[in-house]
Amino acid sequence: MDYIRLENISKSYNNIKIIEDINFSLKKGEIVSFLGKSGVGKTTLFNILAGFEEADTGNIFLQNKDITDKKKNISYMTQKHLLLPYLNVLDNVCLSFKIKNIDKKTAYEKAIPILKKFGLEKHINKYPSELSGGMKQRVSFIRAYLKESDLMLFDEPFSALDSITKEDIYEWFKQVIKYEQKTTIFITHDINEAIYLSDKVYILAKKPANIVLALDIDNNVKDFRTSSQFLLYYKQITDCLKNI
Repeated sequence: MDYIRLENISKSYNNIKIIEDINFSLKKGEIVSFLGKSGVGKTTLFNILAGFEEADTGNIFLQNKDITDKKKNISYMTQKHLLLPYLNVLDNVCLSFKIKNIDKKTAYEKAIPILKKFGLEKHINKYPSELSGGMKQRVSFIRAYLKESDLMLFDEPFSALDSITKEDIYEWFKQVIKYEQKTTIFITHDINEAIYLSDKVYILAKKPANIVLALDIDNNVKDFRTSSQFLLYYKQITDCLKNI
């Protein structure tokens, strides 16, 4: 059964249609990436999913229940980590609990085991200024994770990281997401990132934007990053992007 499903989602601004008849679905624990040129409508789609904006037409279903006009339990992680500089790591990740009016003692009891589980226990008392870029992204991810949401949305969360840090955080991210079965959607401009991290890649294109390619990714291949299968996916995506 589909965990999240979008049907015929359309949105216009000032009588100009931005996205039209978007249809896609995710299984529980699935990771999906959206690729497309800047301004095509990826962020508009995310804002609708997150509940920041309303679609003009269409419906959103969570486990077959229509949640189109209801408050959505979504975690949204942006390109910037948005950690508060005057709070240490522990208090930053506990912001999700504070929003829910959970007392500090209970919040710490919930957060500390998660930080330890994901290898961040040595950094609990550090402030953002004392952390590397990759570490800040890890903390930001844990904060989003602790929201205990139905869906996690990531808007180019790794774009500001250098290539070495990216490789490190990719492995960490895949381990956490797969272990916790978090249903996740990415926006990215990085084709390699999309292929490597995703179970499926969608390409948005045209005006108004629609899905022009839906590519299932089989990453259970030995040495996947250097495999002929990876190169085939890369070629399919680049060919599609060149022809739109």
